Amino acid sequence: MNIGILGGTNLATNLGNKFISRGMNVAFGVREGFSTRKVEWRILKMHNHNVLNYAEVISNSDVVIICCENEFLPVVCKYIKEYSSPEMLIVDSTNGVNDESVVCNTTLIRQETGHQHVFKAFNNLGLDYPKSDPLELIKETYFCGDNTKDKLVVKKLIELIGFKAIDAGAIKNAPLLEAVYHLSKEISSAKAGDCHFRLMSV
Repeated sequence: MNIGILGGTNLATNLGNKFISRGMNVAFGVREGFSTRKVEWRILKMHNHNVLNYAEVISNSDVVIICCENEFLPVVCKYIKEYSSPEMLIVDSTNGVNDESVVCNTTLIRQETGHQHVFKAFNNLGLDYPKSDPLELIKETYFCGDNTKDKLVVKKLIELIGFKAIDAGAIKNAPLLEAVYHLSKEISSAKAGDCHFRLMSV
């Protein structure tokens, strides 16, 4: 399985390195003009890991994980619409703005690409992960999507890199997952420190 990770963020390099350490084929897609001079990107290039443009990564991936900043999401959607295969799995790991009048990022991706295999996962980590969790206390991520067979693939990918995969139901619940992230940021802001949720069953 070929995994493409789109975005020049901390989350992108962290998830990518986790999959690489498990023996997966990973390519990183970055925008035109993106500087790979940061240490983590230079290390990836030194180890001959593919750092390519969006089109090349999308064209050669079975699964694409979107980890880009919101300002680049329309460009990513444009490339996915043009270069993805109908069978490709798309995992949205981003969070839209905290505004009820704006659709969540997952809804936007589905609308702009017309793709049928879109899932939400890893968004609770945030694009700055692992800086938001220096003690590595986050052990779980919520995920949602509509296709049962494909959800099993997404679940296995989550578990492969050491997270507990918590099924949050259908893709219509993606706005709820973004709301959980935004709530954690509001609480973190009030407490002047990073806060995260943990699911407990009683």
